[in-house]
Amino acid sequence: MAATEAHSLAILDDYEGAALDYADWSPLASLPTTSFRDPIPASDLAATLRPFTIVHAMRERTTLDRALLEQLPNLRLIATTGMRNRGIDLDAARELGIVVCGTEHAGPSGGSSGAVEQTWALILALARRVLQEHESVRQGGWISGTGTGLAGKTLGLVGVGRLGKEVAKVGRAFGMRVQAWSPHLTAERAQEAGVDFAESLDALLSTSDIVSLHLILASSTRGLLGARELGLLKPSAFLVNTSRGPLIDEAALVEALQTGKLRGAGLDVYDVEPLPKDHPLRTLPNVVLSPHMGGLFPSFSL
Repeated sequence: MAATEAHSLAILDDYEGAALDYADWSPLASLPTTSFRDPIPASDLAATLRPFTIVHAMRERTTLDRALLEQLPNLRLIATTGMRNRGIDLDAARELGIVVCGTEHAGPSGGSSGAVEQTWALILALARRVLQEHESVRQGGWISGTGTGLAGKTLGLVGVGRLGKEVAKVGRAFGMRVQAWSPHLTAERAQEAGVDFAESLDALLSTSDIVSLHLILASSTRGLLGARELGLLKPSAFLVNTSRGPLIDEAALVEALQTGKLRGAGLDVYDVEPLPKDHPLRTLPNVVLSPHMGGLFPSFSL
């Protein structure tokens, strides 16, 4: 591409319109911009993106692998929401001379507050039966069941990085005992984070009343919670995932929820997004679902 040719920007998978609504694009007012609200079929990606010099990826919704990048000779820059995107082949981008950069969130929390709030929205909806009681009242009824108090219960965090620490603070404020495990967590680091140290993932799963996942997706964490691990949870436990869908074996999770091996789950992330319309998770009464919105809030900055 000649240096004098104009640049153009493609925004991928902006389902919510968040990129255009929440960011200040005034410095790029003259830049031709196309926002793709719906997923582009994999078979059409190369042809669709070939004219663009800049691609903005919303999270990991579209995989930008070597096979695709090699078909985009005009591409000069990939920007992504957040500072980490496992869907981008960084080695291939580097070899092809494509710059890759991340974006930060505005505000003192550095973007963590949305995910923390979403985590607790799901926990509270599950524990206090918010959706069930809402529906009961709407249908003319009244109390249809009893919720679960949080004080004195054990919150188990799988991952206690920046997000996990913030979730832990709220748990302690509710009077919960908070314990944590991650592949590299030590007792010293757990103490610094103000949580109890779980010696193993199995120990955490079998002794927690609520388990919340806060790990990145990597080869070592994909499918971390399979049928065996889910079987260690108390039948009365709740499982919450606002991190990445593939951390959990989704088929095993559905089976556990259908058979009563797990009381309920709160999910903001899935193996495939948007969640397929015929997915069994959509019909389970003991699940609270949200459309991967934990990182979205008005101060979101691109």
